[in-house]
Amino acid sequence: MKSAVPRALRNARRIFPRASSTRSSSLSSLPRLGNNRLSGTTTLTSQHRNFSATTGLRDIDEDKDRKWSTPLAKQLAAAIELTGPIPLASFMRMCLTSDIGGYYTGAIEKDRDQFGLKGDFVTSPEISQVFGELIGVWFLTEWLAQGRQSQGVELIEVGPGRGTLMDDVLRTIQSFPAIANSIDAIYMVEASPELRMAQKNLLCGEDAPMTESKVGYHSVCKYNALPIVWTETIKSIPIAPQKMPFIVAHEFFDALPIHAFELVSVPASTSEAPSSTDNSSPSNKITTPTLQWREMLVSPTPPGSTHESLKTPATQSRETPPPDFQLTRATSSTRHSLYLPESSPRFRALKSTVGPGALLEVCPDASLYASDFAARIGGSPQHPKPKPSGAALILDYGPGDGTIPTNSLRGIRKHRRVSPFAEPGLTDLSVDVDFAGIAESATRASEGVEVHGPVAQGVFLELMGIRERAEVLAKRAGKEEKGRAVEKAWRRLVDRGPGGMGKVYQALAILPENGGRRRPVGFGGEVVQ
Repeated sequence: MKSAVPRALRNARRIFPRASSTRSSSLSSLPRLGNNRLSGTTTLTSQHRNFSATTGLRDIDEDKDRKWSTPLAKQLAAAIELTGPIPLASFMRMCLTSDIGGYYTGAIEKDRDQFGLKGDFVTSPEISQVFGELIGVWFLTEWLAQGRQSQGVELIEVGPGRGTLMDDVLRTIQSFPAIANSIDAIYMVEASPELRMAQKNLLCGEDAPMTESKVGYHSVCKYNALPIVWTETIKSIPIAPQKMPFIVAHEFFDALPIHAFELVSVPASTSEAPSSTDNSSPSNKITTPTLQWREMLVSPTPPGSTHESLKTPATQSRETPPPDFQLTRATSSTRHSLYLPESSPRFRALKSTVGPGALLEVCPDASLYASDFAARIGGSPQHPKPKPSGAALILDYGPGDGTIPTNSLRGIRKHRRVSPFAEPGLTDLSVDVDFAGIAESATRASEGVEVHGPVAQGVFLELMGIRERAEVLAKRAGKEEKGRAVEKAWRRLVDRGPGGMGKVYQALAILPENGGRRRPVGFGGEVVQ
């Protein structure tokens, strides 16, 4: 039996028996755009790339006494001194996850919190609890549609932040004992020790012990005493054919490192070659111009650089120290430029559709995660699964029309756009997500999955019944001011105006392959009872 989504979610009191509206109220005064990761992009046009035809080592000796903006900047400069300019992906990885001052894993500021008013950006779960509740309902609808498996269900979140989203998901699922009792374990993929502890305190309680094993870190959830396991990588989570994994990735893919490339025309060259009639007599051989990809590399800025000399875009704050690093274009092919732009038909087509000057961003890690999700749900040659089951929901920002992201690297510091090359380790870095690339990787990794979306977040949440749930919360809030805060928060999540969250953020689902006969809820489908 099927019923329309709004009707199935109208009885909000039954689905959400208890909740508070304080989160929406506390953040309602924040203007969403300009105070989160989606605060704008770094335009890497030729005037801002600071391209250099040098190796990037020309000033290293002069840099020895240079004062770097952070300890990580000094470490990066030392590494570049030894290796030469490094790929953008290596720079991003170090900035975000280095043990020495990495943004998420090695914070150098006391009591630092990347999220919320005191941090650098705000995410959807922090704006309104309804967001996480609807994710929990989405998992419920998939569990119902796939046969109500009585055991073996796993909840997996990658990049869980402070644990707010998973807390809302679990609280919602508790309203449905059948699915709640089918959950075997909860897995949280988190590299930051500080964030792991924040998640443990929220989901298990501050007094709950945490133990360590070869797999990761373990504790017991306050909901149904479910075991929670924290791992640093999703590869540490076992894959078993009888499991039904429900995976959520919210603002996770945007923080994965990218490689950036530019297509250039290599001029014809003249070289000596043996004569066709006399092998002992050389003749001139003229090659034709070719199109080749060149990788964008990171090298230090010249000593004494200023925002003015580096032409920091007006859209970026100049209240930070001048950027320590800049992008340079490799003068010859690199191993990444020879392989990654050829890894997809979409990328290869740029040579003919755009030609010289074409820009390209490729995220190998995104492909690896999408492939892993697909293998867990649909099986793979390495991990056969007779009956595909489970689902993955990815919510992030990026083009929803299949466009390949370009020029999307962002730097965010204290709710302002800054240069992504300023204050490494203190600046949040993010990029647009290539949703079409995720879909391509998932379906290539497993014949047992299909992909739905992406659809705009506003469409997804409205189909899931965000309006109905928010109306219930507003009535429960009591005071008129709190009710208005609840309304303002949910409307911010679905805003489809220029730059609005409901338009720029996208939702994509990976499901067991069913020949397209059933669409998931939120993507044009209905609840299967």
